[in-house]
Amino acid sequence: MKLGQLVSGADPALADRIVTGFAIDHRKIAPGTVFGAFEGAAFNGEDFIGAAIAAGAVAVVARPEAMVQGAVHVADANPRKAFAELAAKFFRPFPENVAAVTGTNGKTSTAELTRQLWRMSGHNAASIGTLGITTASDQASTGLTTPDVVTFLANMSGLAREGISHAIFEASSHGLSQYRNEGLRVRAGAFTNLSRDHLDYHKTFAEYRDVKKRFFDELSKDAFALTNADDKNGMVMLQNTNAKQYTYALKTVADFKGKILENQFSGLVLSIDSQELYTKLIGEFNAYNLLAIYGAATLLGLEKMEVMRLISMLKNVDGRFQYTISPKGVIAIVDYAHTPDALKNVLETINSIRTNNEKVITVVGCGGDRDKTKRPKMASIATQLSNQVILTSDNIQGIYAAVFLEM
Repeated sequence: MKLGQLVSGADPALADRIVTGFAIDHRKIAPGTVFGAFEGAAFNGEDFIGAAIAAGAVAVVARPEAMVQGAVHVADANPRKAFAELAAKFFRPFPENVAAVTGTNGKTSTAELTRQLWRMSGHNAASIGTLGITTASDQASTGLTTPDVVTFLANMSGLAREGISHAIFEASSHGLSQYRNEGLRVRAGAFTNLSRDHLDYHKTFAEYRDVKKRFFDELSKDAFALTNADDKNGMVMLQNTNAKQYTYALKTVADFKGKILENQFSGLVLSIDSQELYTKLIGEFNAYNLLAIYGAATLLGLEKMEVMRLISMLKNVDGRFQYTISPKGVIAIVDYAHTPDALKNVLETINSIRTNNEKVITVVGCGGDRDKTKRPKMASIATQLSNQVILTSDNIQGIYAAVFLEM
């Protein structure tokens, strides 16, 4: 793509230069690269504009006040957003059906289970999130729930070129605040729930909530927004969206209504829209995830009874309420419970199912190197809902909580 095709009003002397790529790290600049110069957590990209141009950058996306000489200056008061939109033009095409899920808890399970369901329905599907990039044949780590904008868009484009028609990604608060997902046509957006998290980054709960809400504010009128009506912030997400609005719930009236009929270690029996189904997944939190998946899948065109059949075949997601039973009858459960609410959900689910003859031993990772304020809350919840608690100095190989039920 020529620079003049990408940037309107580009200097005629540079307009015919071929754009070869995008980068937000000046060390990754090659001749023909568009450089995004904006402030990060540790560095200010504007400090490296000169080095980027010397390495061959043909354009720099930066604030109007930035000093850019020898390359096209794409000046914008919000350079992150402008950079992402330009990058999206460069990296197209993307999968035809793109969905996203945001919220505090449940994003990974909802994304991966949706991918599984799409795959079983005959679609070439992929998910991008905490588990990395997952397809039917491969799983590759990206290092972050939402990769940087260049990695994210390049990978989305790569999926489309490999024949992926359906893709779902986890829209994290960090990713949303840094415009890592801009430029994509998102057909479906789902909200799971909201509780305190990442306040080391967002500073206030209102800021954290509003970043999530902005995702729905920016959905187009031909998309749909699906929210958890049982969450007190669920309807807040829909206040300014142009998308078609839908709700799901276990406790209140909703477009997609569910009810838990049985909840055992063997699985859940649910009623969804007055139809019963069985799933191997466990707990109220998974019931909410499945309702979101059911709603999104039907809104994207799958037949309701077929979706229910496929839900009954879904497999548990790695690190999400995985359990095993030892030869001596000890039940071990591991979960990526990284927030107070998530840990509470896990332990309350266990206590609602167990016979009360067991001893509940909970191991909680509490490194505390990021949002330190949630660690005391998690310790308090663990001690209230367990017989014995072990607090570790770091997370357990990526798993925050392990619970043992000992007879």
